[in-house]
Amino acid sequence: MTFKLWGAVPAALLLISAPAALVAPAQAQTAAKSAFEADRADILAMAGNYKVKFDMQESTPWRAGYTPIPAKISGGNEVVRVIEDSGKTIRLQHLLVIDMGEGKKMIVKHWRQDWEYEPAKVLTYAGPDAWEWTKVPEAERKGAWSQTVYQVDDSPRYGGWGKWQTVGGLRRWVSNDTWRPLARRDAVRGPDYDRYLSVNRHQSGPAGWVQWQDNIKIGPAATGGDKLEPIVQEYVLNTYTKFDGFDVKFADDYWAATKGYWAAIRAEWDRIAATKNGIRITEEADHGTVISGRVLEIADEIQSGKTSEADGIRTAKALMDQATRAAGG
Repeated sequence: MTFKLWGAVPAALLLISAPAALVAPAQAQTAAKSAFEADRADILAMAGNYKVKFDMQESTPWRAGYTPIPAKISGGNEVVRVIEDSGKTIRLQHLLVIDMGEGKKMIVKHWRQDWEYEPAKVLTYAGPDAWEWTKVPEAERKGAWSQTVYQVDDSPRYGGWGKWQTVGGLRRWVSNDTWRPLARRDAVRGPDYDRYLSVNRHQSGPAGWVQWQDNIKIGPAATGGDKLEPIVQEYVLNTYTKFDGFDVKFADDYWAATKGYWAAIRAEWDRIAATKNGIRITEEADHGTVISGRVLEIADEIQSGKTSEADGIRTAKALMDQATRAAGG
């Protein structure tokens, strides 16, 4: 009898402890879901109408004899719209509204940022005129979001990944070290550097949000060859302050008239990146890709009625396919 009683104890204990053993995974699942929703809320909170300030400053020279250029501050009025939200993928489109004076305004289709939850791969900058797929290490994937930034013609600019976290009581997203091509403000000057290695941060606040970039400007080594070396450090703080005191409708009207065209352009870039194993296209200092000006012009023609959406899409897709090369091509 005693032997049977002792033999039954482990089974009884298992029956008692089994429900408790399930509590930890359930709590972890709830916490993960809560964090996911908080992340989504921070990303979606970037949509709105803003007065924007772009504050760029070279600081510490890393190459002997290099003199940092003067700080540059610019700005404008910008709308940010959610153009897709499928849960684990969020796309935000930026549109600048420029007052030309005498009642005239101009829209600049500005950058786009795509966010993806726990991505397996990200399209990243790989050097002059090239972007390639980079696998996200499995250990870094859980709970992470990638941010891929696109240029005015929806061609890629840079991509990275990181996690939303609370530091000092503030929620912010911090990227991994991310390669980037030169911004126009630098490319047009023909500087000693030809790319950036950056850490990117996004952080929301009661008045809007900020994008803070920590950029190492890098170029060919002074000794020659293929070696690269750091030239100078740059800090960029882009501040988005909520503001409705401009013609927001002007931007929304542009988007309403051209969103079908731009959806087709995004899909075509995706197709090219998938079938050509990345994107390889020649860039120009003034405009970005060599087809950027024409791709944007077609959108204006669609809005004005000069070109049909179908014809515009057909023309743009042909340009994109002709201008891009396959890996190794």
